[in-house]
Amino acid sequence: MSHSQWSQKIVQLLRRMNNFYSPGSCRASCFRFEINGAQVGWIPPQVAPLLSRFPDVFSPPQGGAVSLRPSLDSPGRRTEAVDAVLRTLRQEGTFSCLKGWRDEVRPYSLWKYSVMSKFSEAPLMLMERSATSLFGVKRSGVHINGYTVSDGGEVSMWLARRSPTKQTYPGLLDHVAAGGLAAGFDIKQTVVKECEEEAYIPAAIAEKARPVSTVSYTYEDEDGVYPENQFVFDLELPVGFKPKVGDGEVQEFYLLPMEKVKELMATDDFKPNCAMVVLDFLIRHSFIDPDTETCYQEFGAGLHQTLE
Repeated sequence: MSHSQWSQKIVQLLRRMNNFYSPGSCRASCFRFEINGAQVGWIPPQVAPLLSRFPDVFSPPQGGAVSLRPSLDSPGRRTEAVDAVLRTLRQEGTFSCLKGWRDEVRPYSLWKYSVMSKFSEAPLMLMERSATSLFGVKRSGVHINGYTVSDGGEVSMWLARRSPTKQTYPGLLDHVAAGGLAAGFDIKQTVVKECEEEAYIPAAIAEKARPVSTVSYTYEDEDGVYPENQFVFDLELPVGFKPKVGDGEVQEFYLLPMEKVKELMATDDFKPNCAMVVLDFLIRHSFIDPDTETCYQEFGAGLHQTLE
């Protein structure tokens, strides 16, 4: 693959992962999802009419917004009421995304996401992870770039091959560790937890991971709207350290030189948001140069798209 072909592949990836901003997306016909007057998401047009079946939970659409009833006046009441609606829709098989409901695999508390208008604010409610796309609720996670530096200065990165039984992106290349930010867990705590669970990276090593960036994007597909923000960490692993398959979400690990990683991330073998985080790594570590990369500015813009 030529350099120009690689660049265009990456531009196409960024556009696909930000297609909610593109002309012709469902954004113009979405309803704002509001709680106490604060917008916390985007409800796709195919979802909003079904919510009218639950008038004790959702107010009728007004002014382009769907709100929770004011009587649901605490995070606990909102969580319980919306959860009951989602369980009904799940039983009816209305939305395919709800097939990914995860409380049968792990404790439900680990799969609730906080719903809030800004990340720094207290949660207004919690929501089952698989349902967040139906309400366009922002999802946050952590991605850890696990890399090594040889005595000669060569940088290599550890990649994971996802399990073929994963509900999403089975069998694709992923980071050495990554995961969603579940309610009740802080960011660094999640980094350490995911490193231990997915790759048997000891806490003493994982705690050395450095927060370096965020990568934000919003895409839509048949399951809804996905505004996502990934907190990015760099973790230099000791030369000779080998991650081990942990919780069954990974089938194998590979240590690859950055040129090979760069080549792979432009293929369909790479989980898309992981490719974005690796692109951020390549830019920050000067593997991509603004004097030689004509798409440098487009890369930067595509990695940091934030919904207002």
